[in-house]
Amino acid sequence: MPSKEPDADDSAVLPERGAGGASRAKSEASTKDDRSFVFEQIRERLLFYGSLTSLGFSRETEVEAPKQKPAPAAPARNETLEEIRADLGECTRCRLSEKRTTIVFGVGNPKAELMFIGEGPGHEEDRQGLPFVGAAGQLLTKIIQAIDLTREQVYIANVVKCRPPNNREPEPDEVEACRPFLDRQIDAVRPKVICALGRVSALNLLRTDEGITRLRGRIFSYRGCKLVPTYHPAFLLRNPGKKRECWDDMKLIRRLLQGAES
Repeated sequence: MPSKEPDADDSAVLPERGAGGASRAKSEASTKDDRSFVFEQIRERLLFYGSLTSLGFSRETEVEAPKQKPAPAAPARNETLEEIRADLGECTRCRLSEKRTTIVFGVGNPKAELMFIGEGPGHEEDRQGLPFVGAAGQLLTKIIQAIDLTREQVYIANVVKCRPPNNREPEPDEVEACRPFLDRQIDAVRPKVICALGRVSALNLLRTDEGITRLRGRIFSYRGCKLVPTYHPAFLLRNPGKKRECWDDMKLIRRLLQGAES
């Protein structure tokens, strides 16, 4: 026989809802009541906050204050040459101080566009306390004038500030003792171009072992400045045939100062 589909009158053949089913029904009703209560509380609170806002009030305690940007640090002030010289004092940082007569700090325009850096003081420089005042200094003056400048318009210093005994080359530790002060001088002057005079100056500034013949006539960078090595005036006095190459280097420097070459 075909099976009979239950209808409303066949309740007797449907499974009866036991005690567990009644409990679940009661629990579901209770949960719905709880949710309705929570939703009602939330709605009332939102209406309350809305009324405060409409009246011009704000809940400051629950609003995060805008973060303030830190004030920018003040730019570092550039040292002056006078301050650097005062810091140098009566320097005894290396053995060159033992036999010097005078510290030869530097001379010239404190805002020069061109800075010359030589090797170290000689006899006359040690006596007078000024760089390049002997025979080599007189030739340097003529070289400067050849590019339409004067000694007063440039700044002149040396790798070391005390005369090495018997005019020997400065030792590496002597150069390193003076280097921080020379670097500070360069930073204070901020020249466009540095001319390294001679092998000792070029090698110590560029930290290279290349000879001056290979370095000269080329453009390097040192502490944000363009650096051009050339022959030392004392070398030119002994080798006048090299003056033409030095003149080529000075013409390059003049073009750099005029912004005609990078």
